[in-house]
Amino acid sequence: MGKSKTKTQKKARQDALHQAKEEYSTVPHSFVFHRGQIGKNVSQLVLDMRLVMEPFTARSLKVRKKNILKDFVSVAGPLGITHFVMFSKTPTSVNMRLARLPKGPTMYFSVQKYSLIKDVVSSLKKHRLHQQQFSHHPLLVLNNFGTEGMHVKLMATMFQNMFPSINVHKVNLNLIKRCVLLNYDQVAQEIEFRHYSLKVVPVGMSRGVKKLLQERFPNMSHLEDISELLMKGANLSESEAEQDGDHNTTELPQTLSGRGNMCSQQSAVRLTEIGPRLTLKLVKIEEGLGEGNILYHSLVTRTEEQLQEMLKRKEEKLKQKQERRKQQEQNIVKKKEKREENKKKSLAGMKRKREVQEEAEDSEVEDPGQQEDQAPAEESDDEAEYYRQAVGEEPDDDMFPTAKNKTSTKSPRPFKKRKLAMDKESAQGGTPKQGKKNKGGPKDKRPGKPGNKRWPGGHKEHSKKEGKKFGGKKGGKGQKFKGHKGGAKLPFKKGPGAQGVKPGFRHMGKGKQGGSN
Repeated sequence: MGKSKTKTQKKARQDALHQAKEEYSTVPHSFVFHRGQIGKNVSQLVLDMRLVMEPFTARSLKVRKKNILKDFVSVAGPLGITHFVMFSKTPTSVNMRLARLPKGPTMYFSVQKYSLIKDVVSSLKKHRLHQQQFSHHPLLVLNNFGTEGMHVKLMATMFQNMFPSINVHKVNLNLIKRCVLLNYDQVAQEIEFRHYSLKVVPVGMSRGVKKLLQERFPNMSHLEDISELLMKGANLSESEAEQDGDHNTTELPQTLSGRGNMCSQQSAVRLTEIGPRLTLKLVKIEEGLGEGNILYHSLVTRTEEQLQEMLKRKEEKLKQKQERRKQQEQNIVKKKEKREENKKKSLAGMKRKREVQEEAEDSEVEDPGQQEDQAPAEESDDEAEYYRQAVGEEPDDDMFPTAKNKTSTKSPRPFKKRKLAMDKESAQGGTPKQGKKNKGGPKDKRPGKPGNKRWPGGHKEHSKKEGKKFGGKKGGKGQKFKGHKGGAKLPFKKGPGAQGVKPGFRHMGKGKQGGSN
């Protein structure tokens, strides 16, 4: 089990992380992407340029067809992106744009020639290409950019700001593994872009000693003495021995990694090309991020009058833009006011509606008996109507006191007059038909008039349901009257000129009515 770290170690680690974050936020970052449709070779060139800008670039940036430049600008702010490197292709040439965020300028270059990393590496006998080289930013070297011309100075400043700056007195030489060289040709007005791998080796010793200092020890089985290797350098290929001179020899201010690279000793700097290679030519420099005045153009020259006209047009466009913005602000204010008015109106309407509902509820609470009275009246009306349909006659006032006496001119369904079921003896005695007048006898009294008697057994179902109303008990046998089978004969009063009158019956005793026929 490892030892726990002390407070001092934890504090030192936190300070180092804090310093690394500050340094990371201060260095420039870049986006390398393409615009429009490009071929396979140009897309590989974009990936190679991302490798050059490592580690302060978006390595896995994905670009879609529907993305526009504003999408990249909106994302660049939170990520701390300071530069854009954009490639595009036309039927005649390949173009590269360098843009400084957020306010420009933008430089347009024409790519005259280019070679990919795979082409450069395949042309070398020995290449030095490994992943550790890209863990630190490359060293920028500018050559021949001190000539006259504002556009040349502006180009030099743009390239310098694309890579992190270094302090010569504090830089750690062990971290410098790569180098980017930009050479400006004044005659052709072209820029040569090269990318190299950096290596430092000691000088002032024979090839055999250098071989011993390397990691791979040479094969000395065929030698009689080690002096042959040190003095003659036997069986060493000529490609392993490189020419050293004043052009690449320097005195080291620090001790570097590698055997023989000691401080204050002579060492040689070896460059091995990685790629890609680019030959660039400046076309124009534009103010702003892709939209603004043209500061320099290599193909078109304008007079002062033309420049003044361009400035006037730009001022007019800015004035129109400001007027449109003011108009939009006024429209927004008007819409807000109108929205507030509509809101107030809707709230007032809702308040009025609520007050009306509350008044209606209050009126119902004050007179609660009105609805209670209406419900029994409706029920009694339904019972009265049912009685009319079942019996075929109007009910008495005492039977349904809450119902209104409604005399309808036309019944909804005509009912046949029912005959009284009398036995033979009552029929021989001159039993009259119910509801008809007898000749010479007294007139029948209509329902609702005093003195009218009600026939209790006219409908079998009704007599069962309404048995209690006629004084009978539910489910019992019906009262037998005279003239029926097994009962006494009904007494009829004979009148002059008539066989009999319509009988009127009263409930006799407490007999059951449910079984009468």
